[in-house]
Amino acid sequence: MTVKELARFVNGEITGGDEIEISHLAKIEEAQPGDITFLSNPKYAKYLSSTKATAILISKDIEYKELASRQNPIVLVKVENPYLSFLKLIDVFYPEPQPLAKGIHPSAVIAATAKIDGDAAIGANVVVGDRAIVKSNTAIWHNTVIGDDVEIGSDVLIYPNVSIRERCKIGNHVIIHSGTVVGSDGFGFAPKPDGTYEKIPQRGSVVIEDDVEIGSNCSIDRATLGETRIKHGSKLDNLVQVAHNVTIGENTVIAAQTGISGSTKIGNNCILAGQVGIVGHIQISNRTTIAAQSGISKSITQEGKTYFGTPALEIGDMRRIIVSQRQLPELLKEFETLKKEIAELKSQRLLIEKENK
Repeated sequence: MTVKELARFVNGEITGGDEIEISHLAKIEEAQPGDITFLSNPKYAKYLSSTKATAILISKDIEYKELASRQNPIVLVKVENPYLSFLKLIDVFYPEPQPLAKGIHPSAVIAATAKIDGDAAIGANVVVGDRAIVKSNTAIWHNTVIGDDVEIGSDVLIYPNVSIRERCKIGNHVIIHSGTVVGSDGFGFAPKPDGTYEKIPQRGSVVIEDDVEIGSNCSIDRATLGETRIKHGSKLDNLVQVAHNVTIGENTVIAAQTGISGSTKIGNNCILAGQVGIVGHIQISNRTTIAAQSGISKSITQEGKTYFGTPALEIGDMRRIIVSQRQLPELLKEFETLKKEIAELKSQRLLIEKENK
């Protein structure tokens, strides 16, 4: 594709050669001749003087002094949003793989009472249980297990080796990546007098609303009673644990290795970074951001705040604490010095008092 064709596709303005051929997309620090890259995050501006890319998507509204020090020319394609433009080009240069063929693979095991829409695609070795419903244009890839009484909406994409257990409900336009389990038992055990544990029956369900995406190897536990619910538009990264009776609000994003304990309610438009841990039976208000590796031990009641640390505090307070902690070694040295000086002063005072007697 020529730069001219590419610029037309992203509605960009060209500065440089418009007939130059572009063959690949690449990150700015890794790009080679023939590649187009992009600059969105200002911290990568340092690569503008050295990148080997032939062309770059760059903002119309920003002038970068680093371009003046380049020894080799680079074609600028100025756009409103370089990052979104780059995402459009990914689909052009690297189209999605072929979708799963419509229909039911001969090796699939489909219960007689299941209802599979004629426009759905069911892969090899898929098992669909009694009374399960799979609606139109949904693709269920190989080796996936759909339990009894499961409902799956339209335009759903379920990758290989997913398990969706009995009575769970999946909305429309949902994506579930490989290895995820929806509807595993909640972690419920009652201690007995002899020191052993009695398993608490987990008879609720999981409801995943429309436009949710769930990464690989996530565990979303069914409710003890009632439902665990992930609301419209939320996105879960890989390796996220959602315990029984949790509710995750709309358009909330949760990064990898986060664990949410039972019966916690998370609001809308929240951001949970990687390895966040949240205790059970609390509430997180709308538009809360929780920084990576934070531990949330109590409810967050104010909307729009950012928290960090274990136990987590508002990020401004935690930053001040961290700055103070970094000063501790020097403060301890000063403290020891002061202790010695005070001891010496006490000794001198005692000597003076003895001499004056």
